[in-house]
Amino acid sequence: MLEHLSELRKNRKWSLQETADQLGIAKSTYAGYETGYREPSLQSLLQMADLFETTVDYILGRCDEERCVTELTGLLTRPDPGITIDGEPLATDDMIEFVAFVRMKRLLKTQGHDGQ
Repeated sequence: MLEHLSELRKNRKWSLQETADQLGIAKSTYAGYETGYREPSLQSLLQMADLFETTVDYILGRCDEERCVTELTGLLTRPDPGITIDGEPLATDDMIEFVAFVRMKRLLKTQGHDGQ
């Protein structure tokens, strides 16, 4: 599941202990993440993505580039994404929820649950 963790750590020349210390967890816990013996919580995944300056998608092997950019990431890094509803610009939280909604709707449609 966590295909790229070891690679990310080794590229930075960090030991298991140094990495665990930066995350505030036990060395054995972090080692378990790298070997697949343990599965991290969502919060731990987010902390690791921040630490390694990458995305959760990359850590999970959902994309192959360390700096993979999703359409949402690209949207959020633009100075003004220009999306408004009722004349008001969408806040970051609203954009995240909007993208999640559209993805779920597409998934349901592909599974034949499009409400028709």
